[in-house]
Amino acid sequence: MIGAAPAWLAICGAGIAAAAALYLVVALLAMLRKAQPWPYAPPEWPAVTVLKPLFGVEAETYACLRSFCDQAYPQFQIVFGVRAEDDPVIALVRRLQQEFPESDLDLVVDGRLHGSNRKVGNLINMMAAARHDHLVIADSDIRVEPGYLAKVVAPLLDPGVGVVTCAYRGYPRPGLWSLLGSQFINEWFLPSVRVAAWMGSREFAFGATIAMRRGALEDIGGFAAIADQLADDYQLGELTRRNGLRTVLSEVEVETAVDEENFTALVRHELRWLRTIRAVRPAGYVLSFVTFGVPVAAFGGVIGAAAAPAVAMFAVAAVARLVLHWRVAKAGEPLWHWLALPLGDMLGFTLWCWGFAARNVRWRQDRYLLTRSGSVRRYEDLTR
Repeated sequence: MIGAAPAWLAICGAGIAAAAALYLVVALLAMLRKAQPWPYAPPEWPAVTVLKPLFGVEAETYACLRSFCDQAYPQFQIVFGVRAEDDPVIALVRRLQQEFPESDLDLVVDGRLHGSNRKVGNLINMMAAARHDHLVIADSDIRVEPGYLAKVVAPLLDPGVGVVTCAYRGYPRPGLWSLLGSQFINEWFLPSVRVAAWMGSREFAFGATIAMRRGALEDIGGFAAIADQLADDYQLGELTRRNGLRTVLSEVEVETAVDEENFTALVRHELRWLRTIRAVRPAGYVLSFVTFGVPVAAFGGVIGAAAAPAVAMFAVAAVARLVLHWRVAKAGEPLWHWLALPLGDMLGFTLWCWGFAARNVRWRQDRYLLTRSGSVRRYEDLTR
């Protein structure tokens, strides 16, 4: 014991450490659970339109887009959408059209704006080319397996399902910042999704995949209803749930490439996620402090003046954290990935705290101001 602390403070510190340790144990158990496949396949597969809003080229863009073209599915169309004629990603789309000449691959180039969210504006422009009534929207940096479409479309045959979504894992490009970005996804975001789903919550939807019927989209007002929302994926799920439809978390976990070129890019990226969560679910954001595990348990130990119960709970949290990393890490992972864990955990907790300080975020080339409703305004628009 470092020094005597008031009893109430020691109890408070032990309670905080215990909450963090308990969360890590539950998160580990949730990650160990096997995802349950959808219980039945439809007698006939519906035709599907995949919407891929694009902007620019990153290291894994071609591989990610190609994985959507190589699907074991009877009939599907892919609509690629860009906003500018000089976007270099157009060359990759043309390459895919040549590589898959028998596939139904369309390109829409349309720079019209329909709100503050450029990605949603792109989707609005793309919808005119969508020929089928079952839609799958997926971000450009997502890579999937050949059976992906069948698994995410099957639940939509249930009329009570509004949205099917997928959790995702990050695979890092070389470098420390990309590694920390992937750890944030794989060891903070993904376990929190698994825990929420295990506890029965479906109050989520992720841009990695959103599958829905055209009719359900039209019933909420189409993409125009979320044209000013930064958390456009979450809002698609929320609006369909308000219409009495449920969200299904698919058995499929897709992959996203994590390529953070420097510390500043990593911080901006994670702050955007955290402040967006704070905007759409403020109470949940406050309570999510326990999900930062070891730093929170350490904080509990400090305010409890290292009383024995707090120290014991910190030890439980530390062991559970290491086992959680072992569960999600790839075989043969270098030692320095393990050594980076404390840095990544402390950065995540620090950014969670910083998330309360302001409501501004950066997304690609734009700076946005987040409102309490989750809508955004570009700073350039605010200064006009």
